Amino acid sequence: MAGDRPVVRYRSPVLDSARWADFPFREGDIVISTPPKCGTTWTQMICALLIHGTAEFPQPLDSMSPWLDARYRDHGEVLASLAAQPHRRFVKSHTPLDGLPYDARVTYVCVGRDPRDVGVSMQHHMANMDPAAVARARARAGGEKGAEEAARRVREAAEPGAAGFRRWVEDRTPVAEAPASLRFTLHHLRTFWEARHLGNVVLLHYDDLKSDLAGSMRRLTRRLGVAVEEERFPELVRAATFEAMRGRADQLVPEAGTGIWRNPREFFHRGSSGQWEEILTEPDLLRYAEVTAGCVSSGMAAWLHPAHPLPAEAES
Repeated sequence: MAGDRPVVRYRSPVLDSARWADFPFREGDIVISTPPKCGTTWTQMICALLIHGTAEFPQPLDSMSPWLDARYRDHGEVLASLAAQPHRRFVKSHTPLDGLPYDARVTYVCVGRDPRDVGVSMQHHMANMDPAAVARARARAGGEKGAEEAARRVREAAEPGAAGFRRWVEDRTPVAEAPASLRFTLHHLRTFWEARHLGNVVLLHYDDLKSDLAGSMRRLTRRLGVAVEEERFPELVRAATFEAMRGRADQLVPEAGTGIWRNPREFFHRGSSGQWEEILTEPDLLRYAEVTAGCVSSGMAAWLHPAHPLPAEAES
């Protein structure tokens, strides 16, 4: 990977990766780039804890680590707020690695998750969004033209149960235009999987964070080169648990000032793995496996599904 490589532009009613083009990187910057519902806010929280060495932050998490790609924020204001930060910066993105400017001084962090859990979690996530508020936020940021399209996508993605999961699996919108589909999720993760050998690319797994949060945080500490006082480390781990974060929803939920969430605490709905087992039928799972095998290698599929591997006949 080189800094002068072609950069793919990803653009949807809520995201435009071109917003990265005029962001001046600093030595030590961290870009947290995950597909939606793969642990983005969790990773932002962990980075905030490690960088500040405390659970008490100088700003709300969303202000410290804004979503730079978002089209319902004033771009100039976001750039100005990041320029004013005196601490090591960690910026949120939902842009795949091939759509981000590459800088060897920057650490790029991604989290993978069993996409079946991503699809189910996406339904709850979208059902908790107020489409009208999404449209208003988009319009306020100068996006009147795409406001209703953004609201429509929220309504469609909130379809519950197996039917909504099937829609998510079968969505063939080009990945450059659809940040909420199975194909986009797999594509995003694949861009990191294929670059995981690079020293400044960090690829984590959601299940590892769930099963060994302390160990995962220690590994990330080493990769980021952050110094954390040992006696404070248990406190930081406790602050990064799902229960602790849900209890601080007012400080941690992204885009809290836009009014898009019906219930901010429900942003942290369950945070568990294996939710898909409650709703998906065998035909649903076979079709999911077929689409997944057509998008990623067998090695990547095995990494994504450590607890419940895909059927052998579906592997690529």
